[in-house]
Amino acid sequence: MRLPEGARVLDVGCGEVGLRLFEPALDITGVDLMHRPDYAGPFVVADATEALPFDENEFDLVYCNSVIEHIAPSKRTAFAAEIRRVARGWFVQTPAFSFPIEPHALLPGAHWVPVGIRPYYWRFGATDEWEEISLLRRSEMESLFGPVLPERFGPLVKSWVCVHPASAAR
Repeated sequence: MRLPEGARVLDVGCGEVGLRLFEPALDITGVDLMHRPDYAGPFVVADATEALPFDENEFDLVYCNSVIEHIAPSKRTAFAAEIRRVARGWFVQTPAFSFPIEPHALLPGAHWVPVGIRPYYWRFGATDEWEEISLLRRSEMESLFGPVLPERFGPLVKSWVCVHPASAAR
């Protein structure tokens, strides 16, 4: 992303360590729905589908990796608007609906199975607990964050990445 020296980054959906694990020298503030007492740095409990406790353009970049598919489709527009509000740039990644392996359960086609059957099929996967995850298509990512880049696994699109540098005009 070629962040300028002293750039401020907001890691939305950071989990226990998030981006800080890979970029410990950056000024990164973590945001998650749950309190993360072991997060090494500034941290805020907040719901990004609602008003985040930050000013407009307070950050140079929002980093959001594999989070939006966990957001209810009805709340995604608000989520995207809040990300665009608090930062001049963003990096948003999500698994692609078109990829044949559901990346959370690691099951073939689990995200294509009818919703009523998914919890039963999910039990055969890599995760213990069922969670309604709704993977995004390219058009939805583009409508929320602008042009997307495909992340490929061989000839298949594994995920969608939207990159909007802080220096780009809005």
